[in-house]
Amino acid sequence: MLHRRTVLAGCALAVTALATVATPAMAEPSNSPASSAVKPPPAMVDAMQRDLGLTPAQVNARLANEAKAMSTDAKVRAAIGDAYAGSWVSGATSESFIVATSDASKAGAVLAAGAQPKIVSRNLAALDSAEAALDRAAADAPASTSVWYVDVLSNSVVVLSSNTAEAAAFVAASGADKSAVRVEQSNEQPQTFYNVRGGDAYYIGSSARCSIGFSVRRGTTPGFVSAGHCATVGSTLYGYNRVSMGSFQGYSFPGNDYSWAAVNSNWTVTPYVNNYSGGNVTVKGSSVAPVGSSICRSGSTTGWHCGSVQQLNASVRYSQGTVSGLTRTNVCAEPGDSGGSFISGSQAQGMTSGGSGNCSSGGTTYFQPVNEALSVYGLTLVTG
Repeated sequence: MLHRRTVLAGCALAVTALATVATPAMAEPSNSPASSAVKPPPAMVDAMQRDLGLTPAQVNARLANEAKAMSTDAKVRAAIGDAYAGSWVSGATSESFIVATSDASKAGAVLAAGAQPKIVSRNLAALDSAEAALDRAAADAPASTSVWYVDVLSNSVVVLSSNTAEAAAFVAASGADKSAVRVEQSNEQPQTFYNVRGGDAYYIGSSARCSIGFSVRRGTTPGFVSAGHCATVGSTLYGYNRVSMGSFQGYSFPGNDYSWAAVNSNWTVTPYVNNYSGGNVTVKGSSVAPVGSSICRSGSTTGWHCGSVQQLNASVRYSQGTVSGLTRTNVCAEPGDSGGSFISGSQAQGMTSGGSGNCSSGGTTYFQPVNEALSVYGLTLVTG
């Protein structure tokens, strides 16, 4: 969410990104595995207790189980290939890890890898193909239909709309496999979250505010990633303290919602995300958290909040255009949080894009996965 001191058309919501501004750390591969041995910081435990209704012991168990699930998921994908149909964790402590497969003969391989198999009719490639067909037709989607996503739990693509008849007509005209798509009634109307350490504010020119997602390097050039809707290439950036910071080097929005900015010698990149309780969370890598995993967000407006990953590969039709490949969560956010960090355990997940609701009554927030931005711009995540 971008925040401006003057009124901005189309910028009702804004989400800040998490930036790191301290001593540089050794860079590790962005896909380094999650570690269940790392003790979570107290602020993370507190937030997960508050937002997920867990005890401290349950928080520790859940994070350990989810770290194991991330590692197991990669092994299962390699073992069952095209039969892979997605995965998720369940239970208060994420004690169950389920992998869906479209080939019953692969169930043994799933079990051998340490997961519970579920036989489904479509593989993930088929679901992604149906979602991609909707993406290609996004310009023709009715105003009532703003969100669609791959839902691995139901082995389908879900379309959310306030007018299900209009949504059904959109699906039929899109060329998507109708048998793989189901329409659900919803009044969700996401908006972009506009508004540097991860979660700290930064300013674009004199009036707009967003947040840093994660510290990165491109070769020897330090910088950070944030939301694409915050960016204009060449814009002068200032840090939370109004000290000159750098400028955007690239961005993509709509279609995607990522950007990267290079910082000047006034700033030092670090592997930290602000937990808004007087401390930091250290980023160790960027392994993707499965559906059902706990996840926390940092932003300069609402601070630190947690929830769960609901779906991967969601498409959201904002007023500025459709963004695809987002991750859907039940973490709240508000204007000023755009670009801010989403992190699961010690693993960077993405940058706040947009959503609906607020942190008083609750809401739904979408994030742009960080690994895509790292790959597109040849960036290395700064880790500790």
